[in-house]
Amino acid sequence: MAEDKLGKEEGPSLRRAVSIWGSFTWGYAGVGADIYMALGLILFYARGAAPYALFITGLLYVLIGLIYTELAASYPVAGGGQYYSLRGLGDFWGFVAGWAFLLDFTVDVSLFAYAAAGYFNFFFPYFQHSRWIPIVETLFLILFLMAINIRGIRESSRLNEIFCAVDIINESLIIIIGLLFAFKPELFMHQITREVPHMGQFLYSMTIAVVAFVGLEAISQAAEETIRPASIIPRTSISLTFVVLIYALAFSILGVGSLGWKPLAKHMSDPIAYLAKTLPLIGAIAGPFTAILGFTLLYASANTGVMGYSRVSYSMSKLQLLPRWFSGVHPRYRTPHRTILLFSTIVVIQLVLAGLSESAMKTLADMYAFGALASYTLVCISHLRLRLTDPYTPRPYKIPGNINVNFKGRKVDFPILGLIAIIGTSTYFVLVLATHHWARIFGPLWLFLGLIVYFLHRKKSNLPLFRSITRDWVNEQIKVLKEAGEVEALEEYLKALEGAKDETK
Repeated sequence: MAEDKLGKEEGPSLRRAVSIWGSFTWGYAGVGADIYMALGLILFYARGAAPYALFITGLLYVLIGLIYTELAASYPVAGGGQYYSLRGLGDFWGFVAGWAFLLDFTVDVSLFAYAAAGYFNFFFPYFQHSRWIPIVETLFLILFLMAINIRGIRESSRLNEIFCAVDIINESLIIIIGLLFAFKPELFMHQITREVPHMGQFLYSMTIAVVAFVGLEAISQAAEETIRPASIIPRTSISLTFVVLIYALAFSILGVGSLGWKPLAKHMSDPIAYLAKTLPLIGAIAGPFTAILGFTLLYASANTGVMGYSRVSYSMSKLQLLPRWFSGVHPRYRTPHRTILLFSTIVVIQLVLAGLSESAMKTLADMYAFGALASYTLVCISHLRLRLTDPYTPRPYKIPGNINVNFKGRKVDFPILGLIAIIGTSTYFVLVLATHHWARIFGPLWLFLGLIVYFLHRKKSNLPLFRSITRDWVNEQIKVLKEAGEVEALEEYLKALEGAKDETK
């Protein structure tokens, strides 16, 4: 039997430096920027029914967000959904989930950096009509992100905090002024009742709307570097989930009710800046200012993607799903510099290939939807299974809607909303496979290449190919809670374990 080496790797570990505001802004940078990028794309396909598509997808996003809140507060380690899938479903499915997340994060960087270049080109309209100028601009943006993330999480987090604080104020002002002075109820009713797509196109738009909620992983990815995660993560994650949903719905309602879907779909590269430009009273100032903020926030979102793929691959290496090389940490900055360099190179390749397609943004969005829904489905299944198999781990937050059931002779909380989330994510995943051409081709190809790496590594390391390594999750959880400084949770966990031993006597 292969010996478990979990937690025994030598060398420096990640440092805890992310505060409550830093945790919120990591998540907001990952999800709050989405509407800047996605609004025009969603309107292009959903037309006047865009608020419906965002609302339906937003309900699923809330369920997934609450599940992530519970898991990240309970298991505050780097790796996020990949780690939860490993603990809940075993090594093989943990790798599949992690590899799908790596696809998400690499696409996240290329997609949001490309969208950031679109807002930069608000000031250079000629560039918007070029295919390759935005690609070249995006390449320079990616190189800078690579450098700043090698430098360190604290410096990277500070970049997000500045961008996000200003943007929250700006988005709120646009929505308030727009609804007060530009919103036309009769236009809105016409749009949502008459300017609607056929059912097939609407279902497609629902899957595209997934990209309006990119970045759910961000807070959980920073959990191992967050100070007092059990108390900070539930507050920041729940507030983030509902703030982003409200903003997404508000902008879609304002867009179709003030301009109609066509003008914003036409300005797909900078829809929020164009919307702000048309507002009465403040349009002349709001348009350029929003373009600047759109650029900075989208860039911050791309920044969270770099953190995401570096931390996921770091975690997968520590858990022996990838070679040990991937867990190398810079001796000075204590960041996973190797994986930052490797996956940033993959980002560049993705970007260039997407630039060769008819629409780079649509191609990247297709790829993101595949990876996100495949991995979210596995995370939701893992959440349900961990409730059944690991009832002793303290859960500072639990997703509501639980019923008490007997499982193997003990009482456990069965999450009804968690089951609904599994049905929802798997349904969306089937829709993506049915409606997204590029996702059907490159998504499975990405997974196939990943499995080759996985099997070669496991065979070379004399590890089981399909079975899981025997892991001491109890001591691992004790170690995690100690390193997080969660004294009360640790005491609760040890007490629950003692109670379990007494029951078996």
